Amino acid sequence: MCKYLKKLYICITFQGYNFKHTQLMSTFRFQALRKATDRKPVHVEELDRKSAIFGSNVFGDKAMRQFLTSEAYKAVKAAAEGVKIDRKIADYIALGMKEWALSKGVTHYTHWFQPLTGTTAEKHDAFFETFPDGSDPVEKFGGSQLVQQEPDASSFPNGGIRNTFEARGYTAWDPTSPAFIFGTTLCIPTVFVSYTGEALDNKTPLLRALHAIDSAAIDVAKYFDKNVKRVTPTLGWEQEYFLVDTALANSRPDLLATGRTLLGHTAAKGQQLDDHYFGSIPTRVLTYMRDLENQCMLLGIPVKTRHNEVAPNQFELAPIFEETNLAVDHNSLLMDVMQKVAERHDFKVLFHEKPFKGVNGSGKHNNWSLATDTGINLLSPGKTPMSNLQFLTFFINTIKAVHDYEELLRASIASASNDHRLGANEAPPAIISVFIGQQLTKVLAELEGVSQGKLSPEEKTDLKLNVVGKLPDVLLDNTDRNRTSPFAFTGNKFEFRAVGSSANCAVSMTTLNTIVAKQLKDFKIEVDALIEKKDLKKDEAIFNVLREYIKQTKAILFEGDGYSDAWEKEAKKRGLSNHKTTPKALKAKVSKKAIELFGEMGVMNHVEVESRYEIELEEYVKKIQIEGRVLGDIARNHVVPTAIRYQNVLIENVKGLKEIFGKDFEKIAKEQISLIKEISEHIEGINTKVEKMTEERKKANALTSTEKMADAYCDKVKPYFEEIRYHADKLELLVDDELWTLTKYRELLFTK
Repeated sequence: MCKYLKKLYICITFQGYNFKHTQLMSTFRFQALRKATDRKPVHVEELDRKSAIFGSNVFGDKAMRQFLTSEAYKAVKAAAEGVKIDRKIADYIALGMKEWALSKGVTHYTHWFQPLTGTTAEKHDAFFETFPDGSDPVEKFGGSQLVQQEPDASSFPNGGIRNTFEARGYTAWDPTSPAFIFGTTLCIPTVFVSYTGEALDNKTPLLRALHAIDSAAIDVAKYFDKNVKRVTPTLGWEQEYFLVDTALANSRPDLLATGRTLLGHTAAKGQQLDDHYFGSIPTRVLTYMRDLENQCMLLGIPVKTRHNEVAPNQFELAPIFEETNLAVDHNSLLMDVMQKVAERHDFKVLFHEKPFKGVNGSGKHNNWSLATDTGINLLSPGKTPMSNLQFLTFFINTIKAVHDYEELLRASIASASNDHRLGANEAPPAIISVFIGQQLTKVLAELEGVSQGKLSPEEKTDLKLNVVGKLPDVLLDNTDRNRTSPFAFTGNKFEFRAVGSSANCAVSMTTLNTIVAKQLKDFKIEVDALIEKKDLKKDEAIFNVLREYIKQTKAILFEGDGYSDAWEKEAKKRGLSNHKTTPKALKAKVSKKAIELFGEMGVMNHVEVESRYEIELEEYVKKIQIEGRVLGDIARNHVVPTAIRYQNVLIENVKGLKEIFGKDFEKIAKEQISLIKEISEHIEGINTKVEKMTEERKKANALTSTEKMADAYCDKVKPYFEEIRYHADKLELLVDDELWTLTKYRELLFTK
């Protein structure tokens, strides 16, 4: 035993750990806890009724009527319908926008855009300008500054669209999304394109996809109502997030650098009692929510719902549904506002899909539907058989689109952070399926039995009275939900539950709207062919095509437990994909099928598609690379020194017992000696695994192909994360709590 202790002392001296630093860090943890527990709710003034302040900082209809000429106002309205604005009119619009902004104390303006980083970007310019001689300064803002700017695009992801030395990029005003004031800056929503015209942002493909589905859906909607002139996709997102006290977040280097905890033993109490979900909102959190809602009202973000989510310190807010482009802008803006408001309340907002092991992660459910300019929700049955047939047409075509492009839809929500939710026994699984409920399943079964070709008078009557006509009653009772389904019909909309909480909704919405647009286009061709060539009535032709779609899409419909092993086996039999990791899932984005789809629908050319694939692979590599570096640093510079420090305490204790009890000390110090050995084993485990992980990272970095590099980080580097964590989390349970430097789960999750 003496040889063992001597060897251990030599090992400790050789490694040269800074024990004073470890002691200071443990003190830092307790200082953070004291700060967090001493916090008082920040006082928040209620500005006014929500209806009175809503949109006050938005250059919306009310502001435009006041500050624009009649001609300029009409031009902006027409631009929302796709009519180009004349440059002279743009000058008048800019003048009115500037006067409105100055009346509210604004000093700067910016083109606010959404580059392929997944966040938002802005470069502020002052309205202030001087003449060449420096005299007579003025506030200036003209049509040229409103319509277009030329920011440096060199540092934004481009995926090979341009050479590094070609830094030029252009932002162009999107008049369909109103300008708004954030702080003292006028923010103008814009698209962002390269010098050669390719999209460098998430908004441009989304706008193209919305145009594609508008065009395709109008053609189909006219089967039922000739007056339809526009179909607008609507979106209602549900933003889930965690709140952690700033002091506690600052005590966790992994949270600050990666947005999630790479280490940390699960707390004894987590979410197993289901006592947090929809529970009483903590006072500090409620104050934060009230402050946030005030800011949202000013910015025209129609947030309506707030509540506790399933995991401790997890919450959700949701808005009223909006037109998809505006909804996407509002969600991107909201995430920025949430962080800024959180600073006032000493909170850190965590949007990572899985910031804590052992409790639920966060998603951003995207509730999607289609609305006509005549006021009809195309995914909601009406009072007549004709309106219900319209519903079934769009309902079944959406299912067909998901069936045909399930891999692409899965790829649209792939990311390093979302991998922790998808396929990890948490809503939803990585297998894309559609849930419609038992009642609608019966309706589809009835339609599947429709005769081929012309329908008999009796069959027509039966369909209209007993199948199509009773749809509203069927849906009224169809209140069951399947939280394990990634794509579920929920009464009058589809809920895409697989979107990650940190994601930009534009990516998934671009894909969903594109595949449905393609499907509606194909549907129209098939129906028209039956009418013209088979001499079928319109309704007969529609029923015939829908019947075939029902037969073709059975594989994608699933009503059971999406988490079960049985479903994985069943999905494989059905031919459905199950891509649990981002590198594998993303391959669908550059398939021949995907490139042809986006090209045909005018959403993205092959260069834009391939560049996004490259960018998303690079992002995956960088995120796993950063996590690996941070994990190695924390494990070796926080966990190991702390463990050795506690081990030294035990060693001193054993030495003291030996001095007192002599040869009997081994029996008396049995537990301490066992603990010393166990700690050493975990220290060795950490050091060995960190070294191996580092070597694999070096090998991955040496690869020249981004695709191979992503595979290497996924398959060779990432597996070490859990192995290192295992040893670190075991040490957390063994080491004296007063010495442990990293704030623990029970403190992060339950400090209100």
